[in-house]
Amino acid sequence: MRAITLTQFGGPEVLTVGDVERPTLKPAEVLIRTAAAGVNRADLLQRQGHYPPPKGTSEIIGLEVSGHIEEIGEDVTGWSVGDPCVALLAGGGYADYVAVDAGQVIPPPPGVDLITAAGLLEVAATVISNMDHVRLADGETFLVHGGAGGIGSFAIQYAKSRGCTVAATAGTEEKLEVCRELGADIAIDYHDDWPTHLREATEGHGADVILDVMGAKYLDANVTSLARLGRLVVIGLQGGIKGELNLNKLLSKAGTVTATSLRFRPTAEKAAICARVRDEVWPLISSGQIRLAGETRFPIERVREAHEWLASGENVGKIVLTF
Repeated sequence: MRAITLTQFGGPEVLTVGDVERPTLKPAEVLIRTAAAGVNRADLLQRQGHYPPPKGTSEIIGLEVSGHIEEIGEDVTGWSVGDPCVALLAGGGYADYVAVDAGQVIPPPPGVDLITAAGLLEVAATVISNMDHVRLADGETFLVHGGAGGIGSFAIQYAKSRGCTVAATAGTEEKLEVCRELGADIAIDYHDDWPTHLREATEGHGADVILDVMGAKYLDANVTSLARLGRLVVIGLQGGIKGELNLNKLLSKAGTVTATSLRFRPTAEKAAICARVRDEVWPLISSGQIRLAGETRFPIERVREAHEWLASGENVGKIVLTF
C-alpha cells in the first residue's frame, strides 16, 4: 500500500510517498480503506522528530482518517464491510489502509461528506475531552488561542453552544473576523497586549477556562488572565516546553494549570471520548449549532505542500489529505 514515509527527521522535504506492508488486523480492530486524512500540528512535530508515537504504534504520521471498513476483526460487532467511518488514531493515518481499535471508530456526522469528515474527529475529541477535563460550565467565560485554526474554530462554537462568553486570539484582522463569524464575543490580536484587552472586555473578570496551544510562551500571561477559580489547560507547545510559573499569582486566584495529550490516552479512554463525540457533537453539527469552518484539500502526493501550508500560519480551518 501507499504511505507517507520519512527519509529522516526534518522539514517537509523528508516526506515521501512509498510502499509499505498493509497492517495486520488484531481481533478487536477494523481495517479502514482511507479516503482522507486530517493534518494536525502534531504531524509537523513528529516529522521534525519532536513527537514520537506511543510504543507499539505505527511510525507513519497521521492521527485521524475517514474511509470505509475494509475488514473486521473477529471480536468486533456493529460494523459491516463498506460502512463509511471516521477514526481517531495514535498514528498511521497517512496511508491507504489503517488498522485501529473498533472503539475509536464512529460513523461520520450525518450529511457531511467523507473528505470533510476526515478533519473533524481529532478536533472534536480534543475539545470535548479537555472541556470535560476542566469542567467547563454553561455560561462561563472561555478563551481559546488560535481561534481561526482547526481547534480554535471548533472550540469557539462548542463553547457558544454551552452559552459561554467566548474570547479568541488570532494574528490578522481576517482571522479575527473569522472568529467573530464563528461566534466569538471578544476577538483579540495576539500581537497586542491581549491579557489587558481580555481583562477590559470582561470588566476585570478574566477567563474561567483557557484552552491553550502555545505552552511556555503564554504561561504567565494565561495565569494572569485567569478568573478566580479559573482553569488553564495546555494542549500544545508551539511556544516552547519550559516556562516560568508564578505560583503566588496562581495561588491568589485558586487557579488550576493542567496539560493533556489525546494521543497517549489509553484505548478505553479514547473509545469513551469518541462515543461522546458521536452522541453530543455530531447532533450539534447536524442542527447547525456548530458550522464547519471549511478545509483546504491536498492530494496525498502533495503532502509536503500541506505541511508547508499549515506551518505558514496562513491556514484557516482544517487541512486534509485526499487519497
